[in-house]
Amino acid sequence: MTRPMGNTRLRAARMAAGYRSQQDLVDALAARGVTVGIRQVRRWESDNPPLPHPDVRKALAELLGQDLAQLGFTLPTGEAVPARRAAGSALRPPNRGPIRTPNALQPASCSADFLSVTRAHRRLYWTVAPGTLHPAVSAHAALGVALLEATTGRTRLTLGAALAESWLLAGRIEFFDLREPGLAGDTWVRALQAAGEADDTLLGAATLAHMAFIPGWAGNQQGAAERMVAARTYARRGPASAEFLAWLDAVEAECETRCGDTRTALNLIAHGEDLLDAGSEHPNPEWMDWFSPVRLQAFKGNTQLRAGHLPQARETLLHVLEELPADADKQRTVVLGDLAAVEAAAGAPHAAAEYAVRALELLEAHWYATGLERVREVRRALVPWQHEQCIRDLDDRLYGWGAVVSALAN
Repeated sequence: MTRPMGNTRLRAARMAAGYRSQQDLVDALAARGVTVGIRQVRRWESDNPPLPHPDVRKALAELLGQDLAQLGFTLPTGEAVPARRAAGSALRPPNRGPIRTPNALQPASCSADFLSVTRAHRRLYWTVAPGTLHPAVSAHAALGVALLEATTGRTRLTLGAALAESWLLAGRIEFFDLREPGLAGDTWVRALQAAGEADDTLLGAATLAHMAFIPGWAGNQQGAAERMVAARTYARRGPASAEFLAWLDAVEAECETRCGDTRTALNLIAHGEDLLDAGSEHPNPEWMDWFSPVRLQAFKGNTQLRAGHLPQARETLLHVLEELPADADKQRTVVLGDLAAVEAAAGAPHAAAEYAVRALELLEAHWYATGLERVREVRRALVPWQHEQCIRDLDDRLYGWGAVVSALAN
């Protein structure tokens, strides 16, 4: 593979912000009273981008959520980059922007050493508390940014891919475990930029699909759909496996479900099932350890639940519970929460409370904010039975010392 040409950092940030074309960015700047032509945007996205005029810089940084150095521009010597603080900045990894260091040119072994730590973090995600793992992953990614400036050729490509994976993991922790979608979005822009440095289209597709969760979970169907179009475009450029393509269907299905279109979601899941049944000529990416056929069924069970197909949802989710691997406790909390929701919707509070308590028992050992969110949704559905003993027992567990401390600590 050849290294992508041009200012990949600006291009990735533009796409991540929802401006699919250069003309879209021109129009957005015009709406802020800043007039530039598409020819100027092309120059900004070229190999040697000229620094925008001072009156343009602020608008460009505000639109894309990054400072000029992070967008790939070289600032004049001595010009300071203004600090930018956002909600959740206490969790922000240090040194997130491009780091200029005096490091000497790194040897070829540099990328392999960095990748070995990235792989270790990927495995630790399933067992280590997110509040403990997140700082380590973020610091590792910051190191990768510094090393990237001191590498060339194949070493740089390999390191860029490992860096993209590290940023992707940091964003997953922020979104799914720490419930910081704004912070996750910023981190995933970093992942997309690093994937561009590596010319790794599948990592780019995976990052864009993760970014679709942010508008999707907020009920913004158009925003999610735009990111999924970009993700599928990137996936077509690489050797995407059937499992990877089925995961894209699952992501889009979850976004459609949260936006209220369960019919479209179920059609997407059926398409994903067909892809898996047909098999694939391409292997699954090594780093894609968050999806499998049984996890597609977990998506399906949740969509059936939200569509009101309770018997089908119960059958699907019970099958998932039996088939999940032993180390999938995070996913297991979500499935137990969905089973509890099925029973609550069916008017069976005792069964609902039993599943919810089982989820809470797992959450005390393996914290997962998404799993707790499911349990809390169930508890709201159980209000009509809240004076029954089984619901009081659930409340004792939900608001017990272990659950409360886990929620605050993570």
